[in-house]
Amino acid sequence: MDILLKYFSDFSPLQLQQWKALEPLYREWNEKINVISRNDVDHLYEKHVLHSLSIAAVFSFRPCQSILDLGTGGAFPGIPLAIYFPEVQFHLV
Repeated sequence: MDILLKYFSDFSPLQLQQWKALEPLYREWNEKINVISRNDVDHLYEKHVLHSLSIAAVFSFRPCQSILDLGTGGAFPGIPLAIYFPEVQFHLV
């Protein structure tokens, strides 16, 4: 998770808690249904979360905006973006 803080430093305490909860959650579900590549689970923040947040580096969503993540694979980029933009409504399909 340290790699997130290297590029993004303005997280609230709640967001930090949510980021920390992602890895155990993905590990648990990855064992059941292979959400992401088993080789990538050790690099979750670098290969998936940070990659998803790269959108936030160049684009900002407006509060109360609804965003559709159509064809979300492993809930990326929807979940990381929903954590980063808590005032935006994300729909993952």
